Amino acid sequence: MVVGGDAAGMSAAAQARRRRGPDDLGIVCFERGRATSYSACGIPYWIGGVVGSEDDLVARTPEQHRAGGLDVRTGTEVTAVDLDRRVVAWRSADGKGEEPFDSLVIATGSVPMRPPVPGIDAPGVHGVQTLDDGVALRAALDGARRVVVVGGGYIGLEIAEACRTRGLAVTVVDRAATPVGTFDPDVGAFLADAVRGLDVELVLSDGVAEVLTGPDGRARGVVTASGRELPADVVVLGLGVRPNVALARAAGVPLGPSGGIAVDARMRTQVPGVWAAGDCVESTHRLSGQRVVVALGTHANKQGRVAGINLGGGYATFAGVIGTAATKVCDLEVARTGLSSAEAEAAGYAFVTAVVDSTTTAGYMPGAEPIRLKLLAERRSGRLLGAQIVGRHGSAKRIDALAIAVWNAMSVDEVLGLDLSYAPPFSPVWDPVLIAARKAQEAVEADLSTC
Repeated sequence: MVVGGDAAGMSAAAQARRRRGPDDLGIVCFERGRATSYSACGIPYWIGGVVGSEDDLVARTPEQHRAGGLDVRTGTEVTAVDLDRRVVAWRSADGKGEEPFDSLVIATGSVPMRPPVPGIDAPGVHGVQTLDDGVALRAALDGARRVVVVGGGYIGLEIAEACRTRGLAVTVVDRAATPVGTFDPDVGAFLADAVRGLDVELVLSDGVAEVLTGPDGRARGVVTASGRELPADVVVLGLGVRPNVALARAAGVPLGPSGGIAVDARMRTQVPGVWAAGDCVESTHRLSGQRVVVALGTHANKQGRVAGINLGGGYATFAGVIGTAATKVCDLEVARTGLSSAEAEAAGYAFVTAVVDSTTTAGYMPGAEPIRLKLLAERRSGRLLGAQIVGRHGSAKRIDALAIAVWNAMSVDEVLGLDLSYAPPFSPVWDPVLIAARKAQEAVEADLSTC
């Protein structure tokens, strides 16, 4: 039994099916929405018109999954799990009922964070988590003129850009001093400038205190903590997400300190025969050692694959996360991996930093764009703890080389020795990654000389 029909749930089901045939293992998948295996990360780009069709976001339809031997039931919500009787209760437009299971995969994903303020649940306040959410928001924007986005995280900025593309007036409200709080403030400042360059109003260091509603009960704007009133036809939640664990909690499946479902490396919960994967579970951060919830499709697919392999009789483990992420605002790309300065301090690391400015290609090539890299290296050992990148076209994907280095606990001296590719259309002879590693190594050596 699989509860949740997106990345983690359907990956688990598909992997289990590959290992055990329909006569050996029946697999039932419940999905409360209309679609399965879709890209929630692509929703802002569909709203903004970059992606032409809703169907383009669907990797595999319910019909395709059914053809692969899965009993997929869309438009059907699981309302309760009885672990003693080993049944789930469900309801749909056609009625309600129960279904027994031997093994259960909880892949309920995440839900948008909602600040506990008056009016936050009013009609006209939209989250952007499921494909159905995207459909509802796109319809609401068709008749709108002004939008307020609550939260300047990844999804908030992507939605802000999508709304500007549609010609709407947009204001982003965030209580932090710079957007996307997982970046250091100096990198966040570049991102803020890019957002303002889209003619998006940024209201920073000022959270939302209330969502205003009209006589019809619909949202008509927000009031900030400082008392500023911002009118809007549509309010969009861009504060990030939290794990959707209501079903698991009610069933008695233990949660971890992060608030996500507690699982081991094989994606097993603490209840025998119950597995969990995706945005609803917690993972281990490989640097801090902390249990964290990181809601990304990359992790959800991997975790679902691990659960499915184990359910099918194989053996696989999920190795953890290091916080790698990227986004873009207009033509500005930003990316990060490992720990930010604040996260490294919280984890107890002493570190040095290095910041370099370079170009994405050889400086003499047409189209060379600026790029800034910031590296964090542990004092004495020189171990790479984190990296952040901000720049124009050709910048963000460089984070992958640094993510590999962080993942494998490499020192900045080892990064400096990497045999990275070079050709003038792609990189200066000293790639910005190598320049940053060299400067970080110099900072480590200077620090050692003072010890």
